[in-house]
Amino acid sequence: MTTTTQTPVLIVGGGYAGLASALFLAHQGVRCVLVDRHPGGSILGRARGINPRTMEIYRPLGLEAAIKEAGRPFDGESGVARCTTLLDEWHWIFDADAPRALPHLTAGEFGLADQSTMEPILARAARERGAELRFDTQCESVDDGPDGVTVVTRDRTTGERRTYLAQYVIAADGYRGTIRQRYGIGRTGPGVQRSYVSCVFKADLSDIITRRAMFWILGDPVTGALVSHALPHHWGLGLSYDPATESPDDFTDERCAETARRLIGRDVPIDIVGRAAWEEAAYVADRFRAGRVFLVGDAAHVWPPAGGLGANSAVQDAHNLAWKLAAVLAGRASDALLDTYEAERRPVALELADLTVRSQAARFGPNPGEDPLDAVLCVLGQRYTSAAMIGPGPGAVFGDGVEQHARPGTRAPHLWLDHDGRRIGVHDLFHDSFVLLTDSEPWAKAAADVEGVRAYRIGADVIDVEHAWRSRYDGAAAVLVRPDGYVAWRGEGDPAALAGVLGRVLLKQ
Repeated sequence: MTTTTQTPVLIVGGGYAGLASALFLAHQGVRCVLVDRHPGGSILGRARGINPRTMEIYRPLGLEAAIKEAGRPFDGESGVARCTTLLDEWHWIFDADAPRALPHLTAGEFGLADQSTMEPILARAARERGAELRFDTQCESVDDGPDGVTVVTRDRTTGERRTYLAQYVIAADGYRGTIRQRYGIGRTGPGVQRSYVSCVFKADLSDIITRRAMFWILGDPVTGALVSHALPHHWGLGLSYDPATESPDDFTDERCAETARRLIGRDVPIDIVGRAAWEEAAYVADRFRAGRVFLVGDAAHVWPPAGGLGANSAVQDAHNLAWKLAAVLAGRASDALLDTYEAERRPVALELADLTVRSQAARFGPNPGEDPLDAVLCVLGQRYTSAAMIGPGPGAVFGDGVEQHARPGTRAPHLWLDHDGRRIGVHDLFHDSFVLLTDSEPWAKAAADVEGVRAYRIGADVIDVEHAWRSRYDGAAAVLVRPDGYVAWRGEGDPAALAGVLGRVLLKQ
């Protein structure tokens, strides 16, 4: 029996990119269905770290407290250490005392939750907002039609097939996903850098590890990397291998346990909980859009884990795309707005792919001090150039530092604000509509008459507690900020022009 269902957006893939897409779409009021072939989330403690930009995105959705709680098992961790075994001397190649908060740049603080603890938070939040998540469900085909995209799925438990008629499809099916290939989208980059088998094992290392790093690079030459896990006494170990001479099947539980003991440096009892094979690769898709189909996360780009930028970029892809899909589906924007997803996110992906390849090579090579990655700039300094903004663009993806000036295409400069007696960051205001920041009553009144814009008067609706508004927003009468927190336009002159400006940003005019 086959059931046919219509949905505005169907998402294929239930990892970080897919779950974030479902959450952000549902938050925007867009009905969506997510399908994933796995029965649930991964137990592997991968994708450690919620960077400050991603936390900025989660904060206005009310997720910060849950994310901090999920990261509590990792609270005592910081820095990256290299050693031959855990019993040998540790050489810190990443500052063990690096701050998690950057209050001069953002209200978002670095969080240590990993994929195994974040996926349930995202899934719960998406369902609470109305997203339909169907795990243990295989996507069998994706075909274009005159009225949308036809997707056939199969429940892997019952065998039931469903046909979905979607206006748009988000391909969040990962590095090995088939939808990209189905649409003939190639990818470029240096390719596979290393092959790994990761395992989760249980062992009491409390008398060996007395100071916890975010992860350890182990072996001489480097053999693998160790990370802690949210479950007590559980650890994740990634072991590199040469696919020309070995395969993942060669990594039995016994071999993984033996290798773990060698890298620990002591014969300790070890129980292998799970294993998975993966490749450290660097590719960027040649296109992020094929008609009604969009690639996000690892389906669009993949790179080494240096800097923890992969999963965070997947979330930021989804955030960039979701508000644009919502605007088009509601008839507020032209379909051409959806082209700006690729125009904005692909150049970022190309830059990060290059940086992370060089960073990973430095960290695992003989000269870790040659790491080229500026973590703060890569996280908070990404800049866009596209038609979804008015005014001269910033040019290069990254400048010399994180800009604190409101220019079209830049992330809105951080402000600490008092809102109804509560201290917030300015990015807490950006999530479900365009926001007009102004200290002018006429501009605020003009915004009240424009659908899809919410105004905040500096000094009235919100208080600029550090008096940074005029300097960081360059004395503009009004600044229009997109739902993703990026500056769309800076205004002067007649407030009546606001409606036309929004139409131009949404590519309706």
